Amino acid sequence: MGHRWCVALLVLGTSLFAFSQTADELVNKNIAAKGGIDKIKAIQTIRMTGKVIFPGGFRALAGQENQRPDSIRQTFTLQGMTAVQAYDGTDGWQIQPFGGKKDPQLLGEDDLRDLLVDADIEGPMVDYKAKGNTVEYLGHDTVDGDDALRLKVTLKNGDILYYYLDPDTFLEIRREAQEFIRGSVKENASEMGSYKAVNGVMFPFSVSSGPKNDITSWQTVTFDKIEVNVPLEKSDFAVPALLKKDAHK
Repeated sequence: MGHRWCVALLVLGTSLFAFSQTADELVNKNIAAKGGIDKIKAIQTIRMTGKVIFPGGFRALAGQENQRPDSIRQTFTLQGMTAVQAYDGTDGWQIQPFGGKKDPQLLGEDDLRDLLVDADIEGPMVDYKAKGNTVEYLGHDTVDGDDALRLKVTLKNGDILYYYLDPDTFLEIRREAQEFIRGSVKENASEMGSYKAVNGVMFPFSVSSGPKNDITSWQTVTFDKIEVNVPLEKSDFAVPALLKKDAHK
C-alpha cells in the first residue's frame, strides 16, 4: 500500500510540475510574441488616441496615457465635454461631466480595480510572481468558434483575469475579469484585435469591452495612433489640488 501511494504521489507531483511549466512557457511565448521582455521594459510612457463607439452608435474621441511605474489617465470627449479617469500611483480620481458632475471626485478602492490593471504597462503576466500574482494554464477553449489557450491569472488582491491566447501567435485575443466586491462578483470581458508593432512591441489597435454576459452594451475603441516613450507630465495624472486634502485625510 505504501509503495503504491509513493508512486501515485510521484506521478501527481510530476504532472503538477509539468502543468506549472506549461503555464510559464505560455507566459514566455506571449512575452516573446509581443516583442520580447527587453523591448517591453524599454517602454516608459504610452500615448494612445482614437475613437470609441458606444451602444446605439454614437461616437466619441478616446485617449489613454501611461507612465511608469503605474500612472494612467483615460479620457473620452463628446460634444465638447471630456470625461477623465486617472491614477497617479497613489490615488485615483475622475471627472464625469455627462452625469452633471464637472468637478473632480476621488475614486474609491472598488472603482479603481479596472484602472489599476490598465495602469500596469507590462500587464500582470510579466514578472507575475514579483507582483504577487499567480498564473495557471487551463487548457484549450474557444473564442468565437476558434481555438484558444486559456490562462488564469489570480491577482494579488484576489481578483481573477482569464486570458485567451491565439495558439498561432500567442497574443491575447480575449480577456475576462472577475472582481470580487463586497460579497458580489462583477464580470467584464474584452476582445482584442488588429495588432500592430510600435517600436517593436505589439499593441491591439481595436478593443471591444463590456459586461461579460451582455455583448449588446459593449463599446469598441479603435486607436488611430499609439506612441511610446513620448514626453508626459506627471501633473496630467496627479490628483487635482482641491482633492488632495480629501485624499489624505
